[in-house]
Amino acid sequence: MTHAIRFHQTGGPEVLKWEEVQVGKPGAGEARIRHTAVGLNFIDIYNRSGLYPVQLPSGLGGEGAGVVEEVGSGVTELKPGDRVAYGNSPIGAYSEARLIPADRLLKVPDGIDDKTAAAMMLKGLTAQYLIRQTYRVKAGDTILMHAAAGGVGLILCQWAKHLGATVIGTVGSDDKAKLAQAHGCAHTIVYTKEDFVKRVGEITGGKKCPVVYDSVGKDTFLKSLDCLAPLGVAALFGQSSGSVEPLNLALLSAKGSLYVTRPTLFTYAAKRENLVAMANELFDVVKSGAVKIEVHQTYPLKDAAKAHADLAARKTTGSTVFLV
Repeated sequence: MTHAIRFHQTGGPEVLKWEEVQVGKPGAGEARIRHTAVGLNFIDIYNRSGLYPVQLPSGLGGEGAGVVEEVGSGVTELKPGDRVAYGNSPIGAYSEARLIPADRLLKVPDGIDDKTAAAMMLKGLTAQYLIRQTYRVKAGDTILMHAAAGGVGLILCQWAKHLGATVIGTVGSDDKAKLAQAHGCAHTIVYTKEDFVKRVGEITGGKKCPVVYDSVGKDTFLKSLDCLAPLGVAALFGQSSGSVEPLNLALLSAKGSLYVTRPTLFTYAAKRENLVAMANELFDVVKSGAVKIEVHQTYPLKDAAKAHADLAARKTTGSTVFLV
């Protein structure tokens, strides 16, 4: 019998249950995959807590890797036995096997193992759209990345350095500062000890940054605006500290004709051709060694509740993967 993590009510990690589920045959345009590894992401906490509502009862998770077992009618790009991964799909990754729209699946190239693939898809594709599309980072830029020792942070900082940018990263501890420095950050700011706005000004000689990537939200957002050069871009792509309060748009003019965006991977990767192009660019920088994907924590899938508690308590760094 196949098992999956399910929840019947929103709440803390304790609502997650390991249950038997039925997985049928794939319908038109679908594939059935058997997971080998599943990624953990902060959006999973948002879904579980009810911040991002889902229809209950529900599965969880949007990132995984595994093997195609069967394909439905109309699926021509995949066949049974193919190694695949995904980071932009309907939720339900916390499962031993599942049905999934085949157009969300990407073939994993040789040289990238399943655990790495499960750790890199959602976070890596997020980094791709942020630095290659939302604001196209170029050589000579000095950029600010909050939560630089997190899953997206470690990938984005390496990639931005590879592009020739200087990365300033905020972190919560000295240990996380060392980790961020080892993954592309030229400067780290421990926000519990230092005023990051002041430090950004010092590091940039008062010029500030053309872009700030902010997944923290409530605790950092207004200060993030103060780190931007005129015409700078604030890319708010998460809210781990809570939602940002309603914004008086006059602030954007007062602080230098700034741009604010709230991008999502769902939008950027909605079209199959865009998803494939983004993934190919991600696979290339990983295979080249320019971006190293490091899985710092693994848990059995049935222990998802403990993993959620550790992530929320900021006990994790980098990528976390469930082994199936």
